[in-house]
Amino acid sequence: MAAVYSVRTRTAASTFAFVVALVLVLALFAAPAFVSRGLIQDLFFILTMLTLAQFWNLLAGYGGLVSVGQQAFVGLGAYALYGAVILGGVDPVVSILLAGIAALILAVPTAFFAFRLQGAYFAIGTWVIAEVARLSVAQWRSVGGGTGTSLPRDALKEMILVEWIGDLFDTRASAARDILAYWLALVLAVLTIAGIYWLLRTKRGLALAAVRDNTEAAKSVGVDAGRMKWLVFLTSAFGTGLAGGLIYLQKARISPDAAFSVVDWTAYVIFIVVIGGIGTIEGPILGVIVFFILQNMLADYGSWYLMVLGLIGIVVMLFAPRGLWGLISEKTGLQLFPVRRRLVGGSLKGREG
Repeated sequence: MAAVYSVRTRTAASTFAFVVALVLVLALFAAPAFVSRGLIQDLFFILTMLTLAQFWNLLAGYGGLVSVGQQAFVGLGAYALYGAVILGGVDPVVSILLAGIAALILAVPTAFFAFRLQGAYFAIGTWVIAEVARLSVAQWRSVGGGTGTSLPRDALKEMILVEWIGDLFDTRASAARDILAYWLALVLAVLTIAGIYWLLRTKRGLALAAVRDNTEAAKSVGVDAGRMKWLVFLTSAFGTGLAGGLIYLQKARISPDAAFSVVDWTAYVIFIVVIGGIGTIEGPILGVIVFFILQNMLADYGSWYLMVLGLIGIVVMLFAPRGLWGLISEKTGLQLFPVRRRLVGGSLKGREG
């Protein structure tokens, strides 16, 4: 007789969370039918920041690559969208894909340079590259140069699905564009979380964790550390570029300083991941909710707002190094997106022969 074992990651809590998440996503898709335009815009902000946070978390929390230059991919993705619309006459919705591709193209030479740096030098190197990208785009006069530009009104009016959404909800074109952008943000956030969770449950996910924890040890057991770093860096850049294009499609106005803002697209994202819980999928979800609440409570206090955010970040790092979700998980054992493999014993089976 031989015992049969199986490897599992799913838990009762994760199964329940999946059902709740499915219901929540369906409710969010239906939200434009019964909530205000202002709330739709708030939800758009939450979803896009969540997407940026999940990709930075993939890069730093799972890949061990702490970048402070993600604004390069947001900005270049957004400018690629504007260039495609203004110069090429491409539909803005279709141009979102071009935004991701442009960020992916930038990521190749960025990675080639940055992967030769380690630790703090890697972080500084990515920031320097982002600044070079910002200064370069500021010379692109066809899309406004240093002062920026706006999307053409005709292109916004003729966007795919805008007329249909306007008829469906009996609303103006501007509100219909907000609904379309919100739906796209929801799809992108869901695909991002699902894709990262799928990756972490595969053999590549195990290899990625090994590289993050100890690169040399991972190499010694046959893991291609360089390949894994390229994978997460390029994936993160592509997703960040998509989010950047979508954000500035909804804004309909862009400038180099805004699109390549280190505060808006990197500092806030790092804050979300750190207070929520780095190295977990649940962390950025909790972190973006906390960030949104704090932003609405403190936005009227000027520079004090940033100081309070920094103070909260320091307190969390001191008393909950794994973030708020890490603290909750440690106290309760709760895991909504479990990736740790567990060996489960099965029934006894006889051996032949």
